[in-house]
Amino acid sequence: MSEDLHAAASAVLTICRERGLTLATAESCTGGLVAGALTDIAGSSDVVDRGFVTYSNEAKQEMLGVSAATLKKFGAVSRETAEAMVRGALSHADVDLAVAITGVAGPGGGSKDKPVGLVHFAVASRGGALTHKEMRYGDIGRLQVRHQSVRQALAMLGAMAQTQ
Repeated sequence: MSEDLHAAASAVLTICRERGLTLATAESCTGGLVAGALTDIAGSSDVVDRGFVTYSNEAKQEMLGVSAATLKKFGAVSRETAEAMVRGALSHADVDLAVAITGVAGPGGGSKDKPVGLVHFAVASRGGALTHKEMRYGDIGRLQVRHQSVRQALAMLGAMAQTQ
């Protein structure tokens, strides 16, 4: 793990420990890298409860309760799906915070409306706060899209944790 990702993950864990918060991740295009960054740090089990890797639409439906109607109307890569994923993570895990990521990492799979590098993030708290962010990284390469997405997810988790 890069030094900056390690520092970002450590910061999230520290904030969560100070506030007595636990968290879960719901990941699609990052394939578990956010959970991996957090759990790469010894002792993270006091904060990290679980990670859902929901790469397929079926997994999003079965593991997180994302509705088929949401996926059909808005697609897997959308604000609506990211928000449904984060709500699903909160409803399927007894945690205080959750983050969800869904996007097009590339190199293929993009379209005019949803180009390679488009990623939607949602972070929510058990208390009802929810934040969404859309990033358009561009066609910078699969690895870079995924790593930038981990950085963004950790930043959003840290910001949400500070408000709890």
